[in-house]
Amino acid sequence: MRIISGSARGKRLETFKGTDIRPTPDRVRGAIFSMLFSRLGSFQGKTVLDLYAGTGAMAIEALSRGASKAWLVDQGPQSAQVIGKNLENCRVAERAVYCRSSVTRALEQLGGQKPFDLIFLDPPYKKELATQTLRLLADKGFVSKDGVICAEADRSEEIPSEFGNLTRIDRRDYGTTSIHLFAPIDTDEA
Repeated sequence: MRIISGSARGKRLETFKGTDIRPTPDRVRGAIFSMLFSRLGSFQGKTVLDLYAGTGAMAIEALSRGASKAWLVDQGPQSAQVIGKNLENCRVAERAVYCRSSVTRALEQLGGQKPFDLIFLDPPYKKELATQTLRLLADKGFVSKDGVICAEADRSEEIPSEFGNLTRIDRRDYGTTSIHLFAPIDTDEA
């Protein structure tokens, strides 16, 4: 795995051993960032929250492309070893905060940092964690009014199209993975 674009372009990322964790492949990550660029424009100055961060690839890609700050959350012991190395190797560690915690606990602690411009979540598949986390993010107002949430889930998992003020604006399938983009509904125009 490599960073695709920006200041860390071409840098290799540390990954995990075994098959329990499935980092987002470069091709899919490239497609996601193309979709996000179409929606957000430049990543300059954006704040990022990467939940179930794994290797940290999604947040690091955003930082490489100009995001100002990223918070990465994962409770896995392998993530604890890999994320720090990847942040240092890509020279973005000074703009990143890693929280080794459950997502629920981290969201309680990060309430003062919200709202975020870009939120990634890639929870373990087939446990309905994507739906639970999207609901929590919507209920607690974690995404900025012009922000986007990018959720990865198993293609067979039913993800509702709305959560509170969040609505799905795009969905793409890549093999067994579905990418769902959510954004706040502009209630002033309703």
